[in-house]
Amino acid sequence: MEKFYVASSFRNVDAVNFVSKQLVNKGYVHTYDWTKNPEARTLEDLKEIGQNEKDAVKESDFIVVLLPGGKGTHIELGIGLGLGKKIFLYSQDGAINHIETTSTFYHLPEVEKCYGTLDEFVEKVINQMPINQEVF
Repeated sequence: MEKFYVASSFRNVDAVNFVSKQLVNKGYVHTYDWTKNPEARTLEDLKEIGQNEKDAVKESDFIVVLLPGGKGTHIELGIGLGLGKKIFLYSQDGAINHIETTSTFYHLPEVEKCYGTLDEFVEKVINQMPINQEVF
């Protein structure tokens, strides 16, 4: 089974949950759902969440990045790139192609830049990351 992780901001929690649900319904495995975390109140809470997110990125076969994102989103993107993961980068408004608002890392070959609706985005991910069916 193909495993995925979604990196984004709490501002995008509805989009994160929509994409995650669509992929899980198609048979993909979500390595970690950070949207269910309670609010971090201590540095120890942050450490635990950070470790869980790092482990989930490492365990994933591909990373979904929904922009706009925060600091954590871009760190997760960097971990994924460093591990050679396929990255699907979604930008509804196309800001990733504007020199004033883009990042150099958005344009690497392992990053698939995606636009349009979330439904179109999910279809693109499914088409490019088919689930490996094990035959018994």
